[in-house]
Amino acid sequence: MRQRSFLSFLAVCVAVLLLIGTTGCNKNPFSQAKGAGTTQDPSAAMFVLKQAPVMVSMLVNPDHLPTLPLDTDLSRIKTSLLANTGIDYKKDIQPWLGNEITLAVTTLDIDRDPENGSQPGYLMALATNQPKKSREFVDSFFAKQALAGANLAVEQYKGVKLTYINSAETSTADVRRYTQTKPANINVHQPTLHASTSAVQNHLAGAVVGDRFVLFANEPKVLRQAINNVQVPDLNLTQSSKYQQATKELPKSAVAIAFLNLPQVAKWQSLELPKPIYDSQILSLVLNPKGLLTETTFIAKEDLTPLEQLSKPVGALQYIPASVGLVISGSNLSNLGKSNLAQLWQQVTTTISGSDDDVASRLLQPLVEVQKRWNLNWKDDIFNWVPGEYAIGLLPRPEQKIPDWIFVVEKSDATPAGISRLDQIASSHGLSLSPITLSEQQISSWTELTTANTNTKDQESFTVQAKVHGLHTTVSNYEIFTNSIEAMDQVLNLKENSLIDNHNFQDSIATIPLPNQGYIYLDWTKSQQFVENQLPILKLVELVGKPFFHNLRSLTVSSYGSETGLLKGGVFFQLEN
Repeated sequence: MRQRSFLSFLAVCVAVLLLIGTTGCNKNPFSQAKGAGTTQDPSAAMFVLKQAPVMVSMLVNPDHLPTLPLDTDLSRIKTSLLANTGIDYKKDIQPWLGNEITLAVTTLDIDRDPENGSQPGYLMALATNQPKKSREFVDSFFAKQALAGANLAVEQYKGVKLTYINSAETSTADVRRYTQTKPANINVHQPTLHASTSAVQNHLAGAVVGDRFVLFANEPKVLRQAINNVQVPDLNLTQSSKYQQATKELPKSAVAIAFLNLPQVAKWQSLELPKPIYDSQILSLVLNPKGLLTETTFIAKEDLTPLEQLSKPVGALQYIPASVGLVISGSNLSNLGKSNLAQLWQQVTTTISGSDDDVASRLLQPLVEVQKRWNLNWKDDIFNWVPGEYAIGLLPRPEQKIPDWIFVVEKSDATPAGISRLDQIASSHGLSLSPITLSEQQISSWTELTTANTNTKDQESFTVQAKVHGLHTTVSNYEIFTNSIEAMDQVLNLKENSLIDNHNFQDSIATIPLPNQGYIYLDWTKSQQFVENQLPILKLVELVGKPFFHNLRSLTVSSYGSETGLLKGGVFFQLEN
């Protein structure tokens, strides 16, 4: 089990080392981070096949990340992983480790035999700046495995020494004896010329390639393929036109990137990809003095319509209170369904869930309830008459589980007809259109009137009770809709307390390039309970990354770029300073 533990350590080291940087203390660990990343592409891509499902690379030496005290739980995890390998990071790896760690899923099935199940191939490449020390590490590590009871094999493959454990496969390569002092339990594998009938198993293999990289894989066959990919460059990922196109979009100073072949990833995870509009994706992670910025680019198989680009935040945000938990803002809802963003969302949700019941529906539950109650079609009854700015906000209220909602739209020639259509829908559900005055502002409300018997001892009487289901009013060039009088009153009495004037919101959007297509802003401190209720699986994620979520203040999502074949976007995680 020792070799598997080591491979597990390699597989999570990128995530763990980055997580260390994000969870080391109660404040933002990157507040002083400057230029930690690099603009270079992963050199280890030359080992990865063009058709590989995914490659993840850390482009900075872990020692160059912010040095902070480790969280107790995370420190225990790292210690446990290293303890299972018999490796001391500072003593065994730190002296020779360079500025790149790459992990790739190279193939979905190593032996391509469906009868014995699928065994993905995993490859880890660690850059070395001390070739002699890295070779000593590899030899020492495998010698320790032999002393612990493992059977070792050593072979020369195209000039590269491969060492591996308990291989069940066969090879026609020149296999020779282990050159170090051989413990009694080291078995020497001689070449065989017949095919093995044994199922492929996990067998850790290692090699040092030239003076640049230390390679580890879960099968020697994976290492041989990696060496082939270097010697026949047309096979490797660097020659992929999609990869070349994607890497051109990388931001400066990225500390980590990931490249995904989306159809292969879907197949790897046993997901259906009914209509792969987007077939490739690249992600990058950039350290920021105020948090973490993850940027991504999706590459489409065909040209798609980008959403309208905005050179500044939409004015509708001036009517969204700073106390909002979640807000979505942008322009031209009438074109949303035809956009590149809508095509991506449809591909993601149908692939993951197989239906339209997606994350957005859960997070926007208050609006979904309105749709069900009024039998609304968002596209036909609302989106079609909103060609200008819009902002949708969820406003937490401590006394109720479901937040209030606010919907602000920029008025246009189509607005009166759109509101008239809503009046007709409300009337068909037994609601009355009633004018009221609130904060000296004329408001139109959709109201349900009911009677209540208030019999007394001497006489029978009735009272009329009104339940408000929605309100709307005009302020300047905007029409404002809310579901409650309390929400509308808060909007009308904002003064200087709007979201657009809030310094946390301003800091978050400052990291997003302009022009862009609007923002999704989630205030984690205000919406955590509601989000957890709607997405129970998030509690498990929080448990794993507890320190990170403890420091998380907000996250902001945006899309940008005007190229018809690309969809670019970013997610900024704002951390407590």
